Amino acid sequence: MTAADPPHQAQPSNRSDRKFERLAEPFRRELKLHCYRMLGSLHEAEDLVQETYLRAWSSFERFEGRGSFRAWLYQIATNACLNALASRKSAQRWLPDQRAPATAEMPNGTPASDVAWLEPYPSSNLEGAVDDAPNPEARFASREAVQLAFVAAIQQLPPRQRAVLLLCDVLGWAAAEAATLLGGSIPSVNSALQRARETLAKRYPNGQPVVASQPNRAQKELLGRYLRAWEELDLDSFVALLKEDATYTMPPLPQWYAGRRAIRTFFEWAWKNYDGYRLVPTAANGQPAFAAYSRLHASAPWGAHSIQVLSIEHDMIAALTLFVKPESPRLFHAFGLPLILPDDLGGELRSTLHLA
Repeated sequence: MTAADPPHQAQPSNRSDRKFERLAEPFRRELKLHCYRMLGSLHEAEDLVQETYLRAWSSFERFEGRGSFRAWLYQIATNACLNALASRKSAQRWLPDQRAPATAEMPNGTPASDVAWLEPYPSSNLEGAVDDAPNPEARFASREAVQLAFVAAIQQLPPRQRAVLLLCDVLGWAAAEAATLLGGSIPSVNSALQRARETLAKRYPNGQPVVASQPNRAQKELLGRYLRAWEELDLDSFVALLKEDATYTMPPLPQWYAGRRAIRTFFEWAWKNYDGYRLVPTAANGQPAFAAYSRLHASAPWGAHSIQVLSIEHDMIAALTLFVKPESPRLFHAFGLPLILPDDLGGELRSTLHLA
């Protein structure tokens, strides 16, 4: 760590370094997820976790033995996130359906570069960070609180309300613990929590989001049909997989579409621009997802097109979010996927996941 050490700070001993690493590393993934929920950005979350660990490491000898090490890391991480949000032009990150009404117009291909868009979170990063065991003190189960729609909803909360809701209703901390961490009174935490819950109730009238279950046989068949529809450019088969009131968004393009008919019209227009697609199964935000590769003509390589996140309800697609260029290449790296698809990779992965 010496190359990144802040100047004019006493450095922990080698023994202290080893102890810090042993204590801190088990919390890295859950802290990254916490920062992602706070910020709505995978890449900002990675930076803030690095900042958290650097700050904690440099202060470790002064902290040692004063209380809960995990709570101390969360305090540093949460305050770092709050500082980052305060320095932003906007504290919110968005999905297109949160900013404007649905449209029937075709997009002009120009991204809304002045908007901070929500990013997906690779499900591979959730291992060890999402606890399947129910926390009796938490209002939202871990897998509910990582879904794309939930993360999008809490981005619209003021930063402090967002922090309180995550600490109390997702992590299951008591109001007194949250007050100590955030530096406020218990009544102020309870007040912020109540306001946050009231805002979320508008998005979730039943109190909670639908839990994204592990794909059952019918859903796996649905995903297989989805893949084939894209690769065969079979518009009828694709539209048949959608709920009547399905929604389609594609950040950073601001346009979005509601309902089968509007979505069909869009894809009838969009698919004409490509020679074809190849889809590789992945997962994001605890939901089924695909990495789509496209080409403009038959002799061109398959290049990164989009990360596609599906929300499934009653064995049909309720919402489809495509994260497209210019952000998609950066996201492909985050998902551990190549920007150019080797000829054998897509088939190999589909066979592994029984989607061929």
